[in-house]
Amino acid sequence: MNEKFKKYLPLGSVVLMKGGKKRIMVTGYAVKAPESGDRLWDYIGCLWPEGMITPDKNLLFDHKDIQQIFAIGYSDDEQKRFMSVLDKATQLREDRLNQNNVVVDSTNSNNNGDDTNSNG
Repeated sequence: MNEKFKKYLPLGSVVLMKGGKKRIMVTGYAVKAPESGDRLWDYIGCLWPEGMITPDKNLLFDHKDIQQIFAIGYSDDEQKRFMSVLDKATQLREDRLNQNNVVVDSTNSNNNGDDTNSNG
């Protein structure tokens, strides 16, 4: 995996999940699904090349579950500044949860379109 992107890939990046068969395109970050409680997923995405077919068929996944990066989305200074803010915000959230002794279950990660958590 590309070590330059340790936490978040740019929007539009195309990845394959560990054990996955279908590629996923990153469409957003730091997503919380109602059925996941306090769990915050690193990414939201859609199947590639199909794209977003319906708004209720998004895929939620974590960076650590990416096996291979096929394409890295567009990145410029604005995107890099946003990534910095996002990193700080997610770290602050994790710190607050840890201070409140809230356990965030990150072991319930899934693979790809076959069984990745779908928020719909």
